[in-house]
Amino acid sequence: MEEPQDAIGARIREIRSWRQITLRATADLAGISRSYLSEIERGEKPVSKRAVLERLAAALRVSPTELTGRPWTRSDPLDAEAHEALTAIEAALEEYELEHDPGVAARPWPELAAEVQRLRELMHVHADYAAQGRLAPQLLGELHAAYVREPQHRREALLGLLHCYSSCTWTTKRLGGRGLPLLAAREAQKCAEELEAPEWLGYVTWLRGDAAGGLSRSKQYQRSVLAAEEISSALDAPDVLQASGMLHLSAALAAAAQADRATMNTHLAEAEAMANRLDGPVGNFAYMWFGTVNVGIWRVALSTELGDGPRVAEVARDVHPELIPSPSRQAEYWADLGRAQLASGPASREAGLASILRAEDLAPQRVRNDVFVREAVGDLLRRSRRDAGGRELRGLAFRMGLAPTG
Repeated sequence: MEEPQDAIGARIREIRSWRQITLRATADLAGISRSYLSEIERGEKPVSKRAVLERLAAALRVSPTELTGRPWTRSDPLDAEAHEALTAIEAALEEYELEHDPGVAARPWPELAAEVQRLRELMHVHADYAAQGRLAPQLLGELHAAYVREPQHRREALLGLLHCYSSCTWTTKRLGGRGLPLLAAREAQKCAEELEAPEWLGYVTWLRGDAAGGLSRSKQYQRSVLAAEEISSALDAPDVLQASGMLHLSAALAAAAQADRATMNTHLAEAEAMANRLDGPVGNFAYMWFGTVNVGIWRVALSTELGDGPRVAEVARDVHPELIPSPSRQAEYWADLGRAQLASGPASREAGLASILRAEDLAPQRVRNDVFVREAVGDLLRRSRRDAGGRELRGLAFRMGLAPTG
């Protein structure tokens, strides 16, 4: 099969040639073997970990998103529509500013509040980037207008803006809008600072880590720990407790991406202790779903990141993602488990493909836009040598823009 031009290996080879850096020098700077890098460039090995992707980006002096090559060629019109939304979101991020009246017509507040709630469902439950891309830009303008013109709804408008900017953060991150996720996350942070509520200050720090942690895992770790400390005096409030728990999970991810298992486990234990203080297994603050179930889902993701292979299935055995009322969050669990199963050897590849197909069924746009899922599926397709791969694998690869050509 012909390697897609937007594959990570092809991008690394292109940028390395442009930089005029040898294969050996790049591998040495990234802390990986020359043979492994050569296999990545030839499309024979996947990039399955954040740590490898981010070290290669640092070695080549580019952002990690430069290596993912997004946006990708799409066979699904809905996915293509989602990518077209990047332009509208970018224009809205440039145009609107807090405290400035945008001069747009705004609907009555009850209608705006209902639209904010709809956006939150599209964002946190369904991961529908196309629908968010249609809704968020216009809603941003109306909420900025309401913030200036309707002082009686000032706080609600701030919260609405915070949710809108969160939507813009995740939509642009998943669709490869370089620089836009961080810009949107910073606007959300401004809203939280105006609210002066510890739970929302914790939330936006977690959001920023999710948006741009790949640019500096050490900074993501420092910010997460500092924010958790700053809100620690208010942990008796359930919302603050949940925000703090998510900050510890963010710190755990930053540690895992730096291959620091001990520090990762420390923050996982902190998060688990906080989750055990809640009344139920799933929290309800800000659609973050923090609780014992989500901590279990994070354990699976972090074990996958560290390359634990068959051990990931053991970690996953006691996790019940169906308890979280979000197909998108459930999909992330199945995608991570599937990646781990695919990496565990031929005996578990069928189970791995089934897990990823289950994830795609739950949240197709989320899964098809996950760079590590694409790497795993592409690697499986190469191993299966096209026709031997089976109809389900070839169909999944086609929907992700990885279909073999010729």
